Amino acid sequence: MSAVRTTRTVLAAALVAGLTATALATPALAAAPAPAPAKAKQGHAATQQALDAAVAAGVPGAVAQARDAKGAWTGTAGARKGDDRYRVGSITKTFVATVLLQLQAEGRIDLDDPVEKWLPGVVQGNGHDGRKITVRQLLNHTSGVYSVTSDPGFQEKIFGPAFLEHRYDRWTPKQLVGIAMTHAPDFAPGASWNYSNTNYVLAGMVIESVTGRPYGKAVENRIIKPLKLRATSVPGTDVRMPKPSSPAYSKLSADPNAQVHEVSRLSPTLAYAAGEMISDSNDLQTFYRALLKGKLLPKAELREMTTTIPISPELPGAGYGLGLMKQKLSCGKEVWGHGGGIHGSSSDAQVTRDGSHSIALNFNADWTGDSQPVLEAEFCGVTPKA
Repeated sequence: MSAVRTTRTVLAAALVAGLTATALATPALAAAPAPAPAKAKQGHAATQQALDAAVAAGVPGAVAQARDAKGAWTGTAGARKGDDRYRVGSITKTFVATVLLQLQAEGRIDLDDPVEKWLPGVVQGNGHDGRKITVRQLLNHTSGVYSVTSDPGFQEKIFGPAFLEHRYDRWTPKQLVGIAMTHAPDFAPGASWNYSNTNYVLAGMVIESVTGRPYGKAVENRIIKPLKLRATSVPGTDVRMPKPSSPAYSKLSADPNAQVHEVSRLSPTLAYAAGEMISDSNDLQTFYRALLKGKLLPKAELREMTTTIPISPELPGAGYGLGLMKQKLSCGKEVWGHGGGIHGSSSDAQVTRDGSHSIALNFNADWTGDSQPVLEAEFCGVTPKA
């Protein structure tokens, strides 16, 4: 995650300084804007306008699906279909955190265990010390562990033009962590907050240590199958996108005039448990609604998940829990969820705390597009500015 640049990018500045703006990123949150002077739109008209505005601003295609008391609505704009599957990037983190909280509820792990207990000798070097970092600190990004996606060499190979040569390279979790360990920590464990993709690479490895199986199997058996999420998968080493899906596009460069590349196929191992999953807007809503309604976790664990850490003085209404974020919108509504990006794909999924109103959306580009106007439109009826 690069340095904070503006209020809007406090969380969005993700992995790459100036390459792909959204890859494996947290959501792009803004300080709550003043409500638009225009009268709030009823239904989902404002949400459709926000999708149209994103495409008019350069996003090739956009899709969103919402559910509220009146039922389900699907909107598209540009080169997108309503049932498209897409790479969800860091939304993967909520699935991973949910599995670890389930394991804690079963007495198989304590989130306050030191990482060293489950991954002996893995977190060490240049000031990193797994004996002083807890699993909980991985999940709420207070560990101080350096993010592998901030490493210049990794950025150049994975997010710049060299991606076209290395897109199918296979990475092991230990390789990803090893790159992070060549750098000093961002801060002492528990001393601050900083988004680090290495945290969730380690979290996936912890699941495997506890269960003795790939973390993806735990996600499948504990979440995907029980909720019947038919469009959701943990692809592992499979570089393909399942159908139906639309192409994903990236400029692989900070140059606004750079050539656009089709980047749909890639090795998911470059993201692993920090951001490899695939889903669609229907499944993501089913997952987050079930989670917030307590269908996946006991009350105690859901309370832990929704206990948040402040992330910036500039965003007093925003906080990060255990793989789950909250934010307050311009109309005062509070929503919970996560955003995520990976090459050519920028996603967001949000739901009210009672699970009654939700939206999940995706843009098939990583150099442009902002999900925040879509959220404001759906939950507050705020129309996009012309």
